[in-house]
Amino acid sequence: RGSVSGLLEQMSVRSAERVSAARALRALSDLRKMARDQPPPPALELCREGFDLIAEIKPASPSAGSLIEGPDLTKIITTRAAAYAEAGVAAISVLTEPDRFCGSLEHLEVLRAATDRPLMRKDFLVDPYQVWEARWAGASGILLIVRMLADDRLEEMIEVSREAGLFVLVEAFDEEEMQRAGEVLDRVEGVRALVGLNSRNLQTLEIDSERLRRCAAAFPGGYPKVAESSLETAADAADAARWGYDLALVGTSLMRSDSPKTLAEGMIEAGRAVKRSACTSE
Repeated sequence: RGSVSGLLEQMSVRSAERVSAARALRALSDLRKMARDQPPPPALELCREGFDLIAEIKPASPSAGSLIEGPDLTKIITTRAAAYAEAGVAAISVLTEPDRFCGSLEHLEVLRAATDRPLMRKDFLVDPYQVWEARWAGASGILLIVRMLADDRLEEMIEVSREAGLFVLVEAFDEEEMQRAGEVLDRVEGVRALVGLNSRNLQTLEIDSERLRRCAAAFPGGYPKVAESSLETAADAADAARWGYDLALVGTSLMRSDSPKTLAEGMIEAGRAVKRSACTSE
């Protein structure tokens, strides 16, 4: 597989350290039991009109810096999540990485109590233990990054996600990784899976604005396609829908927006309008 970029290398090391620290406090068997004792999380349901939004709660990022200002972080994230839910998003992505994104598993717990939308744990996950952490904290799904995981570990974490009743968004950065994602997913039966393409260059942290269009035809068949990292406007969502994407994962632009509900609604409607138009013309 391709070389892991500097950022992912750092995140992988720190993620493994967090797993070690967590295991020292709670055995996997205990965590699994605690997770299974939680009420089932809301299921991910995609719109029949063919375009949905996963809206993100992201306090900060290496490329954008701080995205939340104010003393009451809990109030800020719950208010923003409520706006996303009112806009009709399919799910809310919650950053739980603490070092570079200022996230926390506690944010998942807070939002699970505050919204009926499915929540996705977005982090740099490297160990099945973290899948059960997500389930215990109230997540309905998790993000898995192909570039960080060998095929056998990726398959193992998808299997554990199926066992835990979670959906998976498997994220790739190029055509080769999308092929790997499809091959691994095809070996696991019964898991709800999405495949995403991230258009960010992890060496420079800049956006490759052409990647979504260029690689749209390379997705494995049978899985909803998710456009990630470069969508800022309703017009961007329309373009993604036109290229064949079924969902968009949007973080920074929604976090920066003074009216996240309006922006999210506009993106959803723009994508669905393209899909409706395509159905009409066929």
